Amino acid sequence: MKQALKEAFPLTLPIMAGYVFLGISFGLLATSQSISALLTVIMSLFIYSGATQFTAVNLLIASFDPIGSFLLAVMVSARHIFYGITMLPIYSQLSGWKKNYAIFALTDETFSLNVATAVPKNVNKNWFYFLTSFLNQSYWVIGTMIGVFLEKIIVFNIEGIEFILVAMFVAIFTEQWLSAEDHKPALLGLGGSLLMLVVFGSTHFMIPAMLFIIISLLIIEPKIRGEESV
Repeated sequence: MKQALKEAFPLTLPIMAGYVFLGISFGLLATSQSISALLTVIMSLFIYSGATQFTAVNLLIASFDPIGSFLLAVMVSARHIFYGITMLPIYSQLSGWKKNYAIFALTDETFSLNVATAVPKNVNKNWFYFLTSFLNQSYWVIGTMIGVFLEKIIVFNIEGIEFILVAMFVAIFTEQWLSAEDHKPALLGLGGSLLMLVVFGSTHFMIPAMLFIIISLLIIEPKIRGEESV
């Protein structure tokens, strides 16, 4: 465990910087809308999905609509289906409660970290993937608790605070763009998303866009590999 923590902790520090402030933003937003401090923290413990949690704030204060809420939550988090498929080769090697927790705690940033990291042979993979997931959620929960506390003692103008989530996605995309030599997948993702946005509208474009990107990548991947082998 100690060796796994030694490897995992430094890798999660950039995520900590984002998650703490995102958690603060969520804590401020939720409690400012009269959602209790306890429920706000529970959401970060058991939902643990930034986009869904920010969306849930409006759902909790709106009129009762369980079917609409369910469909919206599925649409917002649909990308995790594809994350899960991608992580099958990695997480299938894990076992026990650590595997179950790693599956539960898979987020955009944890996914990017775990996909990009080659775990050293002397490090237990069960502990490594558990710790990257646990540390990242800890940052989110700590940020939420700080936000709840700050909302009680300081008056903030939080109009537009939910945009911080969009800003973080843009930052992640930019970092991956700068670190990648081949930009075809990124351009495909942008182009496919814009196309599906035009065709299906802002409410229903997420799943069609994901399907379009996955199918397109399956088609062009052999071509990309062929170019790299030349």
